[in-house]
Order: sequence, then structure tokens, then C-alpha cells
Amino acid sequence: MNFLGRFQQLGRAFMLPMIVLPAAAIFLFLSQLPWDLLGIPNAADYLKAAGHAIFTFLPYMFALGVSLGLTGNALAAGMAALAGMVIYVGVTGTADPQIEPTVFVGSIIGMISGFSYERFKNLRLPEYIQFFGGPRFVPLFVSVVTVILSMAMIGVAPLIQRMLEGLGDIVASGGGFGVFLFGFLYRILVVFGLHHLLSHVFWFQVGGYETADGSMVYGDLPRFFAGDPTAGAFMAGMYPIVMFALPAIAFAIIHEAREDLKPKIRKTFLYASLASFLTGVTEPVEFAFLFVAPYLFVVHAILSGVIMWVTYELGIRHGFSFSGGVIDYIINEHLATRGWLLIPIGIVVGLVYYVVFRWAINRFRIPTPGREEGSQLDEWAGDIPYRAPLILQAIGGKDNIVQMESCITRLRLKVSNEKLLDNNALRNLGAAGVLRLGGGNVQVVFGTYSELIRAEMLKAIQRDQEQVLFSSPVQGRMIPLEDVPDPIFAGKLVGQGVAFIPEKGELVSPVKGTVIIVYPTMHAVGIRTQEGLEVLLHIGIDTSKLTGKSYFKAVVEEGQEVMPGDMLVRFDLQRVRKESKSLATPMVITNSDLVHSWRFAPFKAVKKGQSSVLSVVLKERNGGGEKP
Repeated sequence: MNFLGRFQQLGRAFMLPMIVLPAAAIFLFLSQLPWDLLGIPNAADYLKAAGHAIFTFLPYMFALGVSLGLTGNALAAGMAALAGMVIYVGVTGTADPQIEPTVFVGSIIGMISGFSYERFKNLRLPEYIQFFGGPRFVPLFVSVVTVILSMAMIGVAPLIQRMLEGLGDIVASGGGFGVFLFGFLYRILVVFGLHHLLSHVFWFQVGGYETADGSMVYGDLPRFFAGDPTAGAFMAGMYPIVMFALPAIAFAIIHEAREDLKPKIRKTFLYASLASFLTGVTEPVEFAFLFVAPYLFVVHAILSGVIMWVTYELGIRHGFSFSGGVIDYIINEHLATRGWLLIPIGIVVGLVYYVVFRWAINRFRIPTPGREEGSQLDEWAGDIPYRAPLILQAIGGKDNIVQMESCITRLRLKVSNEKLLDNNALRNLGAAGVLRLGGGNVQVVFGTYSELIRAEMLKAIQRDQEQVLFSSPVQGRMIPLEDVPDPIFAGKLVGQGVAFIPEKGELVSPVKGTVIIVYPTMHAVGIRTQEGLEVLLHIGIDTSKLTGKSYFKAVVEEGQEVMPGDMLVRFDLQRVRKESKSLATPMVITNSDLVHSWRFAPFKAVKKGQSSVLSVVLKERNGGGEKP
């Protein structure tokens, strides 16, 4: 695995244990309510204890979460991490004074467990002790390593504690510039999904605070919830960005969209802005302009750092358990210092962002969604089960997937062959962006539906059904078969399928199969797939009369084997357009009785040979789905 790929996986692993932190924030918020008036006087103490318990056992959660995140939820790795933490606490508890576990230690033990699992999961021992081989060896190995680590920590723990506190002092000495640098780098690393690595250091390790009971907590986030009045410097500035700046960008994109596309763009980006405002999920908006105007994203990163610097200099200290959305803002306001100032600051920030982005989009003709061919952000409600098989095909099929995980906004993949990924198809299927990090590591940004997409893709992989996947036979625009200006095709009397309006005079094979017929005029070709489907490709409407003038030139013959993307027919696009009823080119399955269900990609622009335009599930035949 290459450098970026390894750190991508580590960043995702750090994100996993953080999903429990909102519960701690909610419990601490609820503990402030007047429970005495409700006749439950002890509720406040119980809720406060529940919230603090999560922070107390946070090192265990990081050990477990990181180990699972690094191994695709391998139980042996998780058990090894928990065993390692128990051993560490037991051994270091004998020191004088006792050494308290930290998130840093939990992360280290989690990484040891994860990497040990990957190294030893296939370990073969002599037959008489093979019971302890493979995954069972991992907890044993990690236990031994943790004992050694714990003994070493007794000697070096005071030094590490001084180093963490010193690091906090160094960062603090940087003042507002240090906060600016954090904000700028954090926003840049969002692009690669590596921002969790940076935030983990500042939010969970930098700076120490001694609580009332004498225990030490480290990191901006735990210190904030422990009541440290100086904590929150590396979180407060996030609120104006995610609550106001990103929604302002969304509104700028809506208002600069073409009038005919505004209704759809408005719906899509209102949802995206609401997600950012409420929950702090920013990628659906940020990826809408990242790939078409990366320089604008750099400006956004610089402004983010400046905003964090301003909040720091104004003495604002606020924190969050998950993100900088309004939900976190409200439930954590009781712990903040001058947190109310974030609202007027945010309003000013929103206005600045709106003006700057509208001006930039218009001045530099940036193709954001709704303008020419900007990145696609589709509405997914109720559509995920139908698109999942097409997304799977665009990724290169199940055999191309080595590992597939998801975080809040993106699929994180390791694939065997990056060349099999179809970026254009993925964008047409709703991806805001596709990031190739090298070494087969890929991120596909689908927004907050990423986990649902992953679940449906796993169902598609596990489902015992025979499917046939179709690529686009032309470059142009896909349309419903019902829109073809011919009653025979539109009425599906020939068969079910889709149609295309070609932009180039080239027809390629959409499937793997055998050419069974090339019409004498060469305006149509029939292909039989290896599953027995008979596919008819018909260039234009009423084109059978176009003879003798070399309108069409077939480059295949009957009986020839073809693969998806192989050239079938070249044709004179302009002459066919001029002398036929329509350029609409149907692609239909003439023996549709073999098909159990159909899945269509969005009817949008397609490229020649592009995967993921149509998927069909075949009926079971001969009692077991055998091919004819």
C-alpha cells in the first residue's frame, strides 16, 4: 500500500470511534436541565456520569475502533485491541504514581492490533498447534507486545506527558497563526480524506488539563468537555465555516445555475446546505467546485484559516463532539466562552462567501452544477437500490474490489485495477468526485448516502442472481425508449431497453457477445450475449432506406466475438441526421421475456463505451438459472 493509501485507511480508522462522542455531548447537555422540577433529582448526576464515562473509556474505544477500521471490522483484531488495553491498564496501574490511559495510547494499541491482524491472519503453524494459528494468533501476539509496551511506558510516561504538555505550549505560543495554520491544513486535507489525522493530534493529544479529581485529560476536545476554559481554540472557528460559509456557497451555486436547471439544482443544494448547517457535513458542497475550480478551493482553505484566527483573537472558545453544525453549537453552548459571537461572525462570513463565490463563478465561467457540465449531485431518495449495481459496474465489478468501506460522505475503496474505474459513469450516478490516491486506493464522494450505497452494493454482490451489465454504445445523450419518435420502438414492440442521441458517428458494442446479424444497409446490428440475451442496436429512425450512399460502414461481421467498447459501425452523422426522421438510436433486448428486472442509469450525457447505463437481472431458468 502506498503512502497516501495507508494514511487514508488510518484516517478513516480514527473517525470510527468518534461516532460515540455525540452521545457524551447530549448527556452533558441534558444534565443541565432542571430535573428536580420533574421529580427526578438524581437524573442530572446520572446523565453527567454517563457523559464523563464515555470520555473516561475513550482510550478503549479508540483502541477498538482503530483496530476495526484498519481491518474491515475483523473481530480478532478488535478482541486483541481490547485485551491489549486491559493489559496496559493493569501493568501501568502498578506504577507509582499510576499512569492513566490516553487516547494516544489507545490509538497506538489499535494500530498494533490492526497491523498485526493483517500480518498474521493467514499464519500457518505446525498441525498440532494450528488452533493458535491464523486470526487466533493475533490476540496472543498483541498481548505479548502490549506487556512490553506497558513496561516501557512506566519508564517513559513522564517524559511523554511533558512532551505533550510542551507541544501544547508550543502550539499556544503560535497564537492565532497556529490556529490559522491548523484551519488551512485541515480544509486542504479534507480533499484527500486525511483531515482526521491532523484533527486527531490537536483534538485528542495537544495540551493537558488537570480536572477537579486530579486526573489529566489531553487534547482540545476532551479538555473542553472537562471544563477547561482555555480549550476550544481549534474547534470554535469551524462553526462559522460549516453553519454559514458552506451554505452560502450552495446558494451562490443555485443562483448562478441556468434557469432551466435551477429547480433541480435548488433542491439538491438546499439539501446539501442543510446537511452542512445541521450536521457539519461539508463535502457535498465543497466537491461541487473542487474539481472544476481547485484554485477556488485554496481560497476557501485560506479563508477558513483566517476565520479560525479571528475567533481565536476574539477569545471565543467553543467545542463540538462530532462537527461544527448547529446541533453541536446548541447542545454545547453551556460550556462555551463568548460562543454567542459566532452567530454575528457567521452571518458576515456567509455574506462574504456568497458575494465572492457568485462573482468568481460568473467572472471565470466556472462550470459548477447547473452550468454546462459541472459535477453531478443527484437526489438519491428511494433510488439507491437501483443504482447500486450500476455503481458496482462503474467501479469495475465485484472482482475489482479488494476492500470497501464507507465513512460519513465517501466510499473508501481499494481496487485491484484502477484503470477499470469509470469516473464519468460514477459522476453521472451521483458522485460529487472521485479521488485516486495511488496503490489502488480510491475515494468516491457520494455525500451522506455513502453508507447506504455501500450496503446496497454488498447486497448486489451477495445476491445470487444472474445479471447482465450494459455500456453505452455511443457518445451522446441517453433517453427513455418512450421518447423515441417511432411507435414501434416507443411502444416496446421490438423489446425493452433505452435509446441514445449520438454526437459522433461511431457505434460500439455495449456487451460481450457474438454478432448474430448485420443488416444489409448496416444501419443495425444484433448481438447475442453469453447469457442468451439478444440485443438490437438500431442507428436512427427510418434509416433502412438509406442505401447506396455509404451512410454506414460496418467493421464487424456475423459470427464475430465482440467485447464492450469494440467498434461495430461507423456512420456519417451529418448525412444521417439530415436524411432520416431522427438520430435516436435504440438499444433493446428483443427477447425481454428472459429479464426479471431492469435498472437504468440517469438519462444524461454518456461517453462511448461508458459503463453503467443499464443493468438487467435474468429470470431463473431450468430450476437453477442455467444459461441456454
